[in-house]
Amino acid sequence: MTDAIVAAFEGLPTAAVSDALDKLGLPGSAHGIAAIYPGARLIGRAFTIGYAPVSPIAPGTVGDYIDDVAPGSVVVLDNQARTDCTVWGDILTCVAHQKGVAGTVISGVCRDTARAMDLRYPIYSVGRIMRTGKERVEVVTTGAPVNIGGVQVRAGDILIGDDDGIVIVPAERAEEVARVARSISDIEDRILEAALAGGALREARRQFGYHGLQTKAKA
Repeated sequence: MTDAIVAAFEGLPTAAVSDALDKLGLPGSAHGIAAIYPGARLIGRAFTIGYAPVSPIAPGTVGDYIDDVAPGSVVVLDNQARTDCTVWGDILTCVAHQKGVAGTVISGVCRDTARAMDLRYPIYSVGRIMRTGKERVEVVTTGAPVNIGGVQVRAGDILIGDDDGIVIVPAERAEEVARVARSISDIEDRILEAALAGGALREARRQFGYHGLQTKAKA
């Protein structure tokens, strides 16, 4: 991984990143977005696509953007949380996997999930359905801000995904968020170590300030 800022989030759980975002007073925990298979892990910068219902006057398409996505990026698709038609399937999965795309996050649904599971290609969505989005939705923005689980995602923002879901880190605050998240994760490891060594959990939590780890820092 050549992006040092993205690499700073390697090994961090979304829980620690979410706590760091809370401490810094930043939104970022996407509601209702989950991995399509257990054990998925995703880290990368956002490549954003926005969808809308297809125009009856001059209909567009679901898009041929995948050729423009750089390796290591995360494809972020805002289909307005629609669950009646998909904007991602097996052709896109295979091409993205071959290109080294880090994964896909959808405010909406996907299909052909067996192929993604076979390839271990990370997809996070609100669900799945077999019904195509062709002639139902069309691409209306590329590279513009989108909404994923109630969080704004801009091109270049960093997304981290694991079994608990997706968090979005604003690009301009990424180094700070990674530093705070790493500190939180390290402290929780020390609390657990002390408790498993035979100490009282309440004492370990008190000693390391567990209950204030995510408390918003005072200005």
